[in-house]
Amino acid sequence: MTQRTRSTPAPAAAHWLALDHQLCFALYSASLAMTKVYKPLLEPLGLTYPQYLAMLVLWEGDGITVGQIGERLKLDSGTLTPLLKRLEAQGLVQRLRDSADERRVLLRLSAEGRKLKARAVAVPQAIACAAACDLDEIAALVRQLGALRDRLSQTDPSTPRAA
Repeated sequence: MTQRTRSTPAPAAAHWLALDHQLCFALYSASLAMTKVYKPLLEPLGLTYPQYLAMLVLWEGDGITVGQIGERLKLDSGTLTPLLKRLEAQGLVQRLRDSADERRVLLRLSAEGRKLKARAVAVPQAIACAAACDLDEIAALVRQLGALRDRLSQTDPSTPRAA
């Protein structure tokens, strides 16, 4: 009979080290697959996936600050600024200094940016079709993933927790 050392995980614990049992990998690979499905849908709109996300935020509320978009998309200004400059170069948005506080940059949709929304309406339905999900299933997944994201955002990764 062999004696188990402290460094050798129990069979049950080792089972959870399999790649296919990793939540992070399931999310990562699903994200890659989702982005791949979006690409041909967004090409006719002239948008990349991150640009599409920024446009979604602007279609919800025009005239917001760069900081507000960054908060919604969970992106820092170093990542967001080049993306917004490209949208501006495409004529979809305008970046303006806030007259009340010149340190803040406001984003406004151009006429072209507003028109693009009508063309983008088909994208969510195409995604639902590709995912073979009805709108209720998609809404449930969005709620679950949002709750997971919120819990993870509040977690201190250096403090181990029992499963």
